[in-house]
Amino acid sequence: MSRQMVTFAVVGVINTAVYYGLYLLLLTWLPYLGAHILAFLLSMIGSFFLNARFTYRTRPTWRKFLLFPLTNVTNFLITTTGVYVIVDVLQAGSRFAPLLASAAAIPVTFVVSRRIMLPGQDRRDRGGRGDLPQRETVA
Repeated sequence: MSRQMVTFAVVGVINTAVYYGLYLLLLTWLPYLGAHILAFLLSMIGSFFLNARFTYRTRPTWRKFLLFPLTNVTNFLITTTGVYVIVDVLQAGSRFAPLLASAAAIPVTFVVSRRIMLPGQDRRDRGGRGDLPQRETVA
């Protein structure tokens, strides 16, 4: 397993803990979907900076920051649908639903975030021309 995958997983665990803590806190004031959406948005901002610094070792830029939410669109759709199904369809309760629903979205999020944070890197890794901009590294 590559260093990036391991670091991505560690950042994911931290991000999930932040998300879940925010979710539980917000759940005291908001309905579960509102708590989920707001906690998700706040933790996504933290995830961007942690992944830029530690996973991909790249300088955070406005362009990447503005594109980063695309990495979470699939994650958001999968987790939101999962939370809804677990809570409203399966009647399993809202407390642990986000943790269960988020597991299915992790691999997709990694692939999409790598493409945004390191544009052209996958192409170079596959032996392509690599004529896309080089990744920016943090000193």
